[in-house]
Amino acid sequence: MKVKVGIMSFAHLHADSYAHCLKTNPRAEFVGIADHDRQRAQAKAEQYGVALFDSYEALLASEVQAVIICSENAKHAQLAQMAAAAGKHILCEKPLMTRLEDGKAMLAAAQGAGVHLFTAFPCRFSPAFQKMKQLIDAGTIGELLALRGTNRGSNPGGWFNDLELAGGGAMIDHTVHVADLIRLLTGQEIATVYAETSNQMFHGNYDDTALLTLTLQNELFATLDASWSRPKTFPTWGDVTLTAIGTKGIIEMDMFAQYLLHYDDRAGRIKQVFWGDNIDALMIDEFLRVVAGEPRCVIATGEDGYRAAAVALAGYESVRRGEPVTVAYE
Repeated sequence: MKVKVGIMSFAHLHADSYAHCLKTNPRAEFVGIADHDRQRAQAKAEQYGVALFDSYEALLASEVQAVIICSENAKHAQLAQMAAAAGKHILCEKPLMTRLEDGKAMLAAAQGAGVHLFTAFPCRFSPAFQKMKQLIDAGTIGELLALRGTNRGSNPGGWFNDLELAGGGAMIDHTVHVADLIRLLTGQEIATVYAETSNQMFHGNYDDTALLTLTLQNELFATLDASWSRPKTFPTWGDVTLTAIGTKGIIEMDMFAQYLLHYDDRAGRIKQVFWGDNIDALMIDEFLRVVAGEPRCVIATGEDGYRAAAVALAGYESVRRGEPVTVAYE
């Protein structure tokens, strides 16, 4: 039996990928779309051949069993609480929240309603990352000493550059993926954060580059370049890399290294076209399986999303204070 799913907002760039995954997955019935931008909702409903709902309330009152939230970051909490109150399972785009109190409210709403709340962290499903974790868990490089990560992309523009809607700039956008991978890889929480940011790439009132030093509970440390430092002419949107340094060796992971070069005369640029596993599709498939009653294996919970976002928020506090800060999970 197919799982009936709706999408709440197409504000986020990843919504199209998730919609395509729903349309191509035999487990899913993509029921329809609601969006506070009526024109955008109508265009996407026509594009994917699904129902257009006049409001979020109308979508939640329908037969959908689950929703994917792809709104602006600051609107996640309101939409997730609405979905939970309607008894719908939730997959929410990252970062889960822009304020700790919003994240707590989302977790409480889902728990109170007895529904699943998951965070869209598809990088967990990368075969390259999973192989890296397998090797580290097996002790291949001995005792883990340090980690070095990057999530460097191009500036998305639009509401991503609006601090009220996004909750920050590059740091909140690109810290959460790697913070989640570090937590999953080590089984440790990130205890303290020291961060520095700049706006010298685009000179806006938002951070476009960020460097973080993260100290874990067991004194293991990691560095992270979380930036929008890739120019418009860069051949791809960006990267996710992670290097693990151990007492017996080093493992380096480049998550999107499987690509071919496309010389595109129409666009006037060279592009990297990824040909590896579709991690969005793998994540959506597990989401559908869990909603259908199967156990969770890889997909990130709401708690995982909350803790990763808390690291980014601690980074902004560190910038304000000019010193390392303790991550305020509670």
